[in-house]
Amino acid sequence: MKIYLDSAQVDTWKLPAGCPAIQGVTTNPSLVYQAGLPVNLHTYLQLIQAAADHGFAELMLQLPTNEANLALQWLDQLRPAAESANVRLTIKLPCHPDWLPTISAVQSKGQAILLTGLSNPVQLLWAKSLKAAFVAPYVGRLVADGRDVWPFMQACVAVQNETDEAKGGAKKGPALLAASIKSPEVLTRLIAAGAAGVTLPPASLVAWSGDALTEAAMDQFELDTSKSLQTTP
Repeated sequence: MKIYLDSAQVDTWKLPAGCPAIQGVTTNPSLVYQAGLPVNLHTYLQLIQAAADHGFAELMLQLPTNEANLALQWLDQLRPAAESANVRLTIKLPCHPDWLPTISAVQSKGQAILLTGLSNPVQLLWAKSLKAAFVAPYVGRLVADGRDVWPFMQACVAVQNETDEAKGGAKKGPALLAASIKSPEVLTRLIAAGAAGVTLPPASLVAWSGDALTEAAMDQFELDTSKSLQTTP
């Protein structure tokens, strides 16, 4: 499973020991705003360079407008910047028919897209028909809404793992990049289900990099070692 940081706060991207390797970063207009940054092209170009400076292989940027012409204008600058920085760029767009003109325009340039916010199997199948590279359901929001999220996650993984025999068995469905993960238990189930990746705030990774049970075991090892040395003749 690949781990992506869900944050536009560059100063939180460097994680301490104990955290897993990071594939890249995902952002959206809300995260950019929460980081105190303007949601504009200049900020997005800065984030590309920051991803490169941190050694990340990928950056997923969500466009803030469904105006197709403006999206293409942004793309004309984002793509060369990412290529120059050796960062793989994915464009995030809402999984909603209002955004179809922009989705089509971005894909017409050969640009990989992630469809975000999908919440049911019909949206999943629509994303598949559009040949999205990734889908990103908000798992925590679905749970908070009272839904049994796991059949939907299993469906996402099943679609993700569909293969194209004409292309040597290559996977043809959109990869599941699960977002809004609220607990390590949910992360465990996503790993077991076979999700391709998850997005996590840096604070969650830091908090979950340790565990009280691990600490207790270490303390017991230290105590028993000390007692052993005291009683050994």
